Amino acid sequence: MNKQKALNMLGLAMRAGKLITGEELTINEIRKNKVKLVIVTTDASENTQKKVSDKSKYYQTACFIEFTQGEILGAIGKPRKVIGVLDQGFANKIMTLITG
Repeated sequence: MNKQKALNMLGLAMRAGKLITGEELTINEIRKNKVKLVIVTTDASENTQKKVSDKSKYYQTACFIEFTQGEILGAIGKPRKVIGVLDQGFANKIMTLITG
């Protein structure tokens, strides 16, 4: 996995206004089928990880439990545990970097 490049892409997506951050906002956007990729931090609570990944599975949205809250803070400038990527292009590139 090319972690730093994936984090850089998250930063670009944030500046482009293509991210939604925070658990409740992200879940609401998942319900509307607007989120293309969900990232939950590894240091989020088990309850949060399960809730978001179950919701993602139900709505067939890709979900990764990746990165720490500190790494996300460095990438997007906000300490968040749940992030939703709204743009398909950014989502595809970030998924490729995480899985590749």
